[in-house]
Amino acid sequence: MNILFFLTPKCDVVYLETEDTLRQAMEKMEHHRYSTMPVLSKDGCYYGTITEGDILFEIKNHLDMDLRKTESIYVKDIEMKNHYAPVKVNASMEDLMQRASEQNFVPVVDDDDHFIGMIRRRELISYLAETASRCPNCDVDDKSIRALVYA
Repeated sequence: MNILFFLTPKCDVVYLETEDTLRQAMEKMEHHRYSTMPVLSKDGCYYGTITEGDILFEIKNHLDMDLRKTESIYVKDIEMKNHYAPVKVNASMEDLMQRASEQNFVPVVDDDDHFIGMIRRRELISYLAETASRCPNCDVDDKSIRALVYA
């Protein structure tokens, strides 16, 4: 199966750019109620993933809790602890599932490492649940599906 079936295209993904400020990152995360967001470089390459925790520790360790200083710090300068590894557009379903078991979403990049979208674990789980429910010989119950959701 082609992983692009599950892709949320870049135009539908909320992301940060490396040149965004810390304040912009905080405001965008708050507005969309996201705790984790992909970060792209100016030329559209996948740079990494930033979390609320990364922002919190940046403020604690470098700003003495002065929010005015957040306008002088760029996302690219914030240490990101949880890097969500991307997959290439031609990755196998096995590679995709491995990454999705460890991450809430999987960034997808082209051969030049340009971000083209992401695949949410939620869509994969829905697909697996629907597929399992149509399989008469499969021994899959709601408990097994919930175990996948909270993996």
